[in-house]
Amino acid sequence: MEPRDGPARACRASRLLVLALLLGAHPGAQAEEPLPGSSLVEVMKGEPVALNCTALAAHDHFVLEWFLVDRSGVRHRLASAQQQGSELQGRVHDSRGRSPPYQLDSQGHLVLTEAQVGDEQSYVCVVRAGAASTEATTELRMFAKPEATEVFPNKGILSVVEDFAQEIATCNSRNGNPAPQITWYQNGQPLRVPMEVNAEGYMTSRTVREASGLQSLTSTLYLRLRKAHRDASFHCSVSYNLPIGRRGRLDSPVFHLTLHYPTENVDFWVGSPSTTEGWVREGDSVQLFCRGDGNPSMEYVFFRLQDKQENVLKTNLEGNLTLEGVQRGQSGTYGCRVEDYDAAEDAVLSRTAELRVAYLDPLELSTGEELSLHLGNSTTVNCSVQGLPTPALRWTKDFVPLGNGPTLSLSSLTFDSAGTYVCEASMPTVPLLSRTQSFKLLVQGPPQLSAEETQPQTEGGWREGDEVRLVCSARGYPEPKLSWSQLGGSPAEPALTGQGWVSSSLTLKVTSALSREGVSCEASNTHGKKQHVFHFGSVAPQTSQAGVAVMAVAVSVGLLLLVVAAFYCMRRKGRPGCCRRGEKGAPPPGDPQLSHSGSERPEQTGLLMGGASGGARHGSGGFGDEC
Repeated sequence: MEPRDGPARACRASRLLVLALLLGAHPGAQAEEPLPGSSLVEVMKGEPVALNCTALAAHDHFVLEWFLVDRSGVRHRLASAQQQGSELQGRVHDSRGRSPPYQLDSQGHLVLTEAQVGDEQSYVCVVRAGAASTEATTELRMFAKPEATEVFPNKGILSVVEDFAQEIATCNSRNGNPAPQITWYQNGQPLRVPMEVNAEGYMTSRTVREASGLQSLTSTLYLRLRKAHRDASFHCSVSYNLPIGRRGRLDSPVFHLTLHYPTENVDFWVGSPSTTEGWVREGDSVQLFCRGDGNPSMEYVFFRLQDKQENVLKTNLEGNLTLEGVQRGQSGTYGCRVEDYDAAEDAVLSRTAELRVAYLDPLELSTGEELSLHLGNSTTVNCSVQGLPTPALRWTKDFVPLGNGPTLSLSSLTFDSAGTYVCEASMPTVPLLSRTQSFKLLVQGPPQLSAEETQPQTEGGWREGDEVRLVCSARGYPEPKLSWSQLGGSPAEPALTGQGWVSSSLTLKVTSALSREGVSCEASNTHGKKQHVFHFGSVAPQTSQAGVAVMAVAVSVGLLLLVVAAFYCMRRKGRPGCCRRGEKGAPPPGDPQLSHSGSERPEQTGLLMGGASGGARHGSGGFGDEC
């Protein structure tokens, strides 16, 4: 019996609290709130778990025993331990064939190294201390995640005309613990079908315990099918339990059913490249499509209505008909019919559509490819076209719109009126169907002349020798020729400004003669000529520049003469009276005499002497008295 004294009760309570904390911290085990008189431990299959004995008392000497309680309530002794001082000595008596066997650790915990399905039992620990005896019960719950969910849909062709529920699919969940639950889904939404058999739909379920002790569940779905199920997606989902109230889910792959249902409606249309208004271009290949909503696909019959008679064109199972290179004569009413003998009597199995072939013939202009008129004249040009639907006409010149309609009016022609005119026919309702026709307008007349004046380079005006570039431009028809009164003009070339202008340039030096006469540029063709004269006004002579040049030459020559004289004086250094203008004979007093000491180089002495003697022989005609 439990001691009645308060200190012993407090000590026992503290020890129980410590052991409960140890159990809660043990890996692989999760404890819930225990039921009165017992505790619950949950573990996943294959994980280790240690069962704690919460009945241990605060005694220096006690005996601990672990028992397994079978389903009939009989206890089987598994292990025991005895407290001797601070040590707990224990051993396992009977593992009841379990592999690996039970273990008892130093804290008195019953250890299961790998939880198995058969371990899901009630375990009792009994503690005896003297005459007192206490015990505690632990319920072990083992959870196993089932294998991947399997689904086996009905592969046959299911008819929607049946008035009873047909088998849709079977769903399997194998080797879980505890037994899982299966839910069926249609288009992602759970199906609420009963377990009782009825005509609209139901499901059956069967649970099997495998030899391993794990449980497998099989569920089969039955539904009364409608035509709306033809595009429906189905799958099943398995929900299973995990420790501490958690749940897991495993979904099967999605599958669809193959249904047989009669045709109720037929669609027929003209495919690409038709427009929204049903027009196709002449020469294109056109596809006709026919689709019935029955399954399996029935036979399609294509026909053309002529004089209220059906002329069959083609019969196939695909519902496609191609008309190669359609012509305008193929416009008319086309149709298709579905041959479905299971269809209801009021079902519309035939449809028709209008095929309209658009065409556009080449354009015709009232003028030829080229039209020549004189300045100031007026004219009208017509553009005619045949097409269906009625084409729209517009005129352009150099991509600039001029107006709409078949008639183009041109009045008071100028040279700017010349160019290429285009008549374009298009059909807004039939894209890419268009044609163009063009003519070139030539405006004849005498030349127009334009001259580009060149300004002087200096503010004072033109000076003799300045370079000038003159430019003349002209236009007219026939194209005018440009000529200059001076040689050197460039050949006429199209001007950058366009509009029929040609230009020529002339580069020359400005002279007084050109100033008086001027330079003329002339443009001429068969209708006349036009001339322009360039004038330069007064041309100033370049005297100041000439004086500067003469002075520069004089200074250069003077410097050269001084250099020659200095050099000559250096060579005549040893002769008396050198570089003294008008003096001969002995040098003036104070001048040093020419030395012939041995310190002088022979070459230098000989050179000077030779020069002096030479000067004596020639007398006043030599360089001896001059610098």
